[in-house]
Amino acid sequence: MTFIVVAPLARIAEMAVRHGAREMISLMAKEQAFHRPAVIQAHRHLLLNMNDIAFKGTGNLVAPDETHVREIIDFAHDWDRRAPLLIHCWMGVSRSPAAALIAALSLSPEQDDMVLVRRLRAASPYATPNARLVQIGDDILGRRGRLVDAARAIGRGAEADGNAPFTLALDETTVGTF
Repeated sequence: MTFIVVAPLARIAEMAVRHGAREMISLMAKEQAFHRPAVIQAHRHLLLNMNDIAFKGTGNLVAPDETHVREIIDFAHDWDRRAPLLIHCWMGVSRSPAAALIAALSLSPEQDDMVLVRRLRAASPYATPNARLVQIGDDILGRRGRLVDAARAIGRGAEADGNAPFTLALDETTVGTF
């Protein structure tokens, strides 16, 4: 079983150890400092500096862009799937769920976008994938609007306290929250 662990920053070390993750994608604002868990080697950690915004030109904030999405896709393709991939952002609600969807579709492009997004919602009632990341991922992966439509269909997630990690299977075998 291959899966992605999505977590808030506060729980990355715990989730990495609990699930045996050895690779990690961090989607964090540039000014947010944090420590990489010791079980994640530096060369298998992708740090993408971006803010959780949906539009460019929002003051000094960094909007997700095509370069970020291409790096997510490339990193996912290099992921050694013998252990889970850990993806996190500040709260584990917006940027990291969007990145998990992009990674999953880049690795298993034959899957139905709506089925994948419904698995995401089943795994996390809180997830509200970042609309800009979803749109760019949809474009780059050639989904023709299917990923955007699926993400819109599940709507905004429930209010979250940033303490609800979850797993997203690459196929339909397993979902779960912790």
